[in-house]
Amino acid sequence: MRKKVYVWEVPVRLTHWLNVLSILALSVTGLYIGAPFMHAANENRFIMAQMRYIHFISSYVLLVSFLIRIYWFFVGNRYAQWHQWVPVSSERLKNIYGTTAFYCFLREKCPEVVGHTGLAGVSYLVLFIFILIEMVTGYALYSQSHFGGLWNLMGGWLLAIMSTGAIRLIHHLTMWAFAVFVIIHVYISLHNDMMEKNGLLTSIFSGYKTIEE
Repeated sequence: MRKKVYVWEVPVRLTHWLNVLSILALSVTGLYIGAPFMHAANENRFIMAQMRYIHFISSYVLLVSFLIRIYWFFVGNRYAQWHQWVPVSSERLKNIYGTTAFYCFLREKCPEVVGHTGLAGVSYLVLFIFILIEMVTGYALYSQSHFGGLWNLMGGWLLAIMSTGAIRLIHHLTMWAFAVFVIIHVYISLHNDMMEKNGLLTSIFSGYKTIEE
C-alpha cells in the first residue's frame, strides 16, 4: 500500500523555482557581462545595459529567496527545517553514509526517507554556501559603483581584504560550481524518481510524495 504525504510546503517550492530562474538568468547575463557574445546592430541598442539590469534584478530575487528559505528553516515543517541540512543526529549521519555507499555502488538500495536524504541535505547546504559566496562577491563588485552603508555591509567590506580581480574570479568560478551542481541534481532526481517511483519529480510542483505505508 502506498499513500501520499505532503512534504514540500509552498515556501519551499516557491524558493526552489525562484532559485532556478534567478540563477539561470544570472548565469546567462553574467557570461555576457564577462565576455560579450552579442553586438549591437545600431547605436540605439544597449545590450550591455540590459544584461546588467537583468543581472542586478535577478540578484535581488535570489537574495529575497535566500532570506525566505533561511526563515523557513525555523518555521517550516519537519522536512524543511535546518536539521535536515545540517547532520546533527546519528540517524542523519548513518543516512549520509548509506546514501553515499549507494551512489558508489557499494549498496544495492538507497536508504528511504520521506524528505531529503542525508547526502542531499548536505549538498543543499553546500549550495547555499555557494549562493552566499556569490552574493557577497557580487555585491562587493556592485559596491564599486554604488556607494553607501548598505552596499558596504552586503559585500563592499570584501574589497578591503581582497583585490577586485580575485573577487571577480571567485564570482566566476562559483557560477561554474552551480552548473556542475545542476547537472548532478537533475540526474539524481531523474534516477531516484524512476528507481523509487515516489513522485520525486512531481513533488516539487505539487508538494506531495508517494511512500509505502
